[in-house]
Amino acid sequence: MNERSIMIEKDLAGYKNPELSVKERVDDLMKRMTLEEKVAQMLCIWGQKNVMLCDEEGNIDLSNLSVYLKDGIGQIGRISDTAKGRTAREMAELTNTLQKFFCEETRLGIPVIFHEECLHGLAGKESTSYPQPIGLAATFNPELIEKIYSSVAENVRMRGAHQALTPVVDVARDPRWGRVEETFGEDPYLVAQMGVSAVKGFQGDATFKDKKHLIATLKHFAAHGQPESGTNCAPVNVSERLLRDSFLFPFKECIDKANVVSVMASYNEIDGVPSHASKWLLRDVLRDEWGFKGFVVSDYYAVTELNLREEAVSNAVARDKDEAAILAVEAGVSIELPDPDCYPNLVQLVKDGRVPESLIDELIAPMLQYKFELGLFEDPYVDAELYEYEERLEGERTLALNAAHEVITLLKNDDNLLPLNPNKKYKIAVIGPNANRLLLGGYSGTPVYNVTVLDGIKEKVGKNVEVLYSEGCRLTVGGTWNDDEIIFADPEENKKLIAEAVKVAKKADIIILAVGDNEQTSREAWNRNHMGDRADLELFGMQNELVEAVHKVGKPIIGVVFNGRPVSINYMTKNITAILECWYLGQECGRAVADVIFGDYNPGGKLPISIPRSAGHVPCYYNYKPAARRGYLADEISPLYPFGFGLSYTTFSLSNISLEKSIISKDESTKLYVDVTNTGKVKGEEVVQVYIRDIFSSVTRPVKELKGFQRISLNPGETKTLELDITPEHLAFTDINKNFSVEPGDFEIMVGNSSRDEDQTILILTVI
Repeated sequence: MNERSIMIEKDLAGYKNPELSVKERVDDLMKRMTLEEKVAQMLCIWGQKNVMLCDEEGNIDLSNLSVYLKDGIGQIGRISDTAKGRTAREMAELTNTLQKFFCEETRLGIPVIFHEECLHGLAGKESTSYPQPIGLAATFNPELIEKIYSSVAENVRMRGAHQALTPVVDVARDPRWGRVEETFGEDPYLVAQMGVSAVKGFQGDATFKDKKHLIATLKHFAAHGQPESGTNCAPVNVSERLLRDSFLFPFKECIDKANVVSVMASYNEIDGVPSHASKWLLRDVLRDEWGFKGFVVSDYYAVTELNLREEAVSNAVARDKDEAAILAVEAGVSIELPDPDCYPNLVQLVKDGRVPESLIDELIAPMLQYKFELGLFEDPYVDAELYEYEERLEGERTLALNAAHEVITLLKNDDNLLPLNPNKKYKIAVIGPNANRLLLGGYSGTPVYNVTVLDGIKEKVGKNVEVLYSEGCRLTVGGTWNDDEIIFADPEENKKLIAEAVKVAKKADIIILAVGDNEQTSREAWNRNHMGDRADLELFGMQNELVEAVHKVGKPIIGVVFNGRPVSINYMTKNITAILECWYLGQECGRAVADVIFGDYNPGGKLPISIPRSAGHVPCYYNYKPAARRGYLADEISPLYPFGFGLSYTTFSLSNISLEKSIISKDESTKLYVDVTNTGKVKGEEVVQVYIRDIFSSVTRPVKELKGFQRISLNPGETKTLELDITPEHLAFTDINKNFSVEPGDFEIMVGNSSRDEDQTILILTVI
């Protein structure tokens, strides 16, 4: 046997031997690794990759890798945006090229994990763009969510990536926050259900054997969704009890019920401790209490922000980058994203005795484990030639359209204006700054297909109906979500556009008015020159002036609102005949809107977040404490539109509502039965919602909390009986002793089609 054969046999006896268990392989690999190679697994490149991987023209040049990354690297971020961006095939080819270097040119051949942003589809070229998560939450359809993210996972994995920095399971409690669009709304239970489905879609059974699934990353841990003053990354001032029952709940559900592999720590602080430095949060709760076995990734640049990052946020709990690295690893952050800054110092910190090498071993072990679980040591490459992206993207259009249909929420429909008759000889004016604009929201790719509202209406009516168009006014001049600079529209120019819109409106029989926000007026504020949070919830710019001017023409108006966070559409609510809340519908936006307006699809979406009357009405979430909403002088305290609300072109009745058992013990479950009947004349979809309140308890409890829902489709006159479980988990909370328990007593079980009292029927469940 020659020396090479002996070496191969030796390697196969260790971490390269697929016959051994993953744990045995990880242990064997770590014994072989130098300190430098271990720390390299805690590093990532993203912004630096164009320098390391490409020449000045953007062509791949790997000569720098053997200099900068000779010890390997843990992850590479967003290959999809390398240089000028990558097509589907180019991305697959590049991941193969890079993987080949790490597997064949580094000493131990440890493959790399490529991560991508997949908030509502891959944020890259030639990808399908689905509705934003705040819109997906409006579907109240977990099965649809799982199907969407399963499709996204397969698409991304086929291009060579292995981890999605998604889903966002923050509970969004402040509508001024520009990142509301990334969340599943204001309710912990709804967020949890959607989050669990998203994780299952991404990870499947978490064995990753089929090469169609990838690692999901829960973010942002924790409580990122209620920042002080509504500004991104601000402190979150909540008690431990509220933290556990509201903000931690979706994370725990995804860990317990979907076996999520990765968690991202949040930018914000809780009780004076930034999440990336919180041993209590990342160790005591996440690992010791919940039993999380995966790995924690940092949010982008957040380890640096423990010390100082002048262009964004500085927490000032670390004097320098050494201390920032120490705080983060001691808290349990496994890898620094997106670029090496503080964690490279860990090599010297270990040598100086300031960080034990055993801590490094602890943090890299689960990351190595999942490189084995993903099969990267045996099969690190993808077949770029098999990626028939054109056929796949065409096929995904149906799923994207179905999702957009289910998102659209009917808020108002006076005189049954909707749906319009497509065979009637209307003259329709499509007016507004969002009528002919690409509206995808944040973390979006560049889809091959995109249908604006104007395109969709024209396509729907064909030559039967004359369609007029006017921009009405502008919010911003050009610009995208990514651009730091925002050029706001000139008021004088807008006055001219409004005057033109009035002229167009006068020629029409029906007006479709597309307003709201765009990707620049509400977005993630990621540094001081890239703002996106808002102090005002009114329609941005001169849109109210546009709405008022068009309304005075005296024609029926259909308001179509696009936004990533709630907009206080007070004037529209009082004066516009019909209103559709669309959030961001994705690439099939115009087709979905046209289908709903002309009755090919009956809207059944429900609001996943309350719409306040103004910024002064914040907080506005429905599940408030009993003493929280006494009232305002000379003003309403109720929301403009409540959580769970949404109308239909048909009507529904809920009857024969009963409990299987109305008296149970603390560890027992019962069932709720309800008959749902379509009492109208067209097919429709209804979301039956179950809310629970512990009437008297050892600590104050919300006036109601969503604990069950089901979306069903019914033909005219059809009745279905729903059966929904009520378990101890639905009744428990963090009690006076901070134990998660069920307290004996009476519980109100509220059944209806929104969170409003008038839309609900109440039963009493007694727990003994």
